[in-house]
Amino acid sequence: MPYILAVKIPYTAITIIFIVLATGVGAFIRRRSRDKCLKDFGRNMVTLEATSGKTIWGKLNVENTGLEFVYPTKHRDEEGHDETSYILYKYEYPNIAALIRYHDELSESNKKEREKELKTTYHPTLLRRVKRKIQNVFKTVRDSVMEVVNLLISQAKKATPAGAVLTSQDKYVSRMKQELMGSVGTSFEPLLERYIGRKVVLELIKGDKVFEYCGVLKEYTSEFIEIMDVNYKVKGDQPARKADLVVPRKLGVVRHLGE
Repeated sequence: MPYILAVKIPYTAITIIFIVLATGVGAFIRRRSRDKCLKDFGRNMVTLEATSGKTIWGKLNVENTGLEFVYPTKHRDEEGHDETSYILYKYEYPNIAALIRYHDELSESNKKEREKELKTTYHPTLLRRVKRKIQNVFKTVRDSVMEVVNLLISQAKKATPAGAVLTSQDKYVSRMKQELMGSVGTSFEPLLERYIGRKVVLELIKGDKVFEYCGVLKEYTSEFIEIMDVNYKVKGDQPARKADLVVPRKLGVVRHLGE
């Protein structure tokens, strides 16, 4: 009579498997995950306004680990060093007050691309609205994935022979869940969604003051809001200039419909 040979896999091997899985999932997600609002400003001349009041200006490169501003010319600092770029790491994003894309600083090709973006964003066509609705369905499903994963893992721990293994590898399971949660940068927001492609009034906190800016709501993610075609100035004594903004949601709030 045929019989099945049971092979007992040692916990060391299981741990190695979980480490490999966690590392692989994390690497794949990190390589592909970039905030959409930030990505829209990529390859453009952008001004970084920090919460400290410091400003950095350069051509923006967006990576999943942070932002790089490439200076158009060398800059010599007070200590005599030549600098050609500035890197803002992802863990420093809380220091961002605003990312500003001034229209008069864009190249001709960037201007044409931006005008095309604004034209398709402001009062979008029916086809574009349908496409976004479909995307939102997938966003909503993706936002629910972690709840389902947590539920399945909890049930597996209680009701399956693999439960003991999952319990013993909690930290690796948690690592994979954190990587998946970190990749969800475009959480669906019904209140903001209905204002996409319309003029809105953005309230922006700068120090102990609140400023209002009217522009077209282009996009939002879990961390940032993107507004196009506003009049903006970094300092009060400067003239306002036409610009597009990406601001942290902790500082910027869409307060009113502007049309």
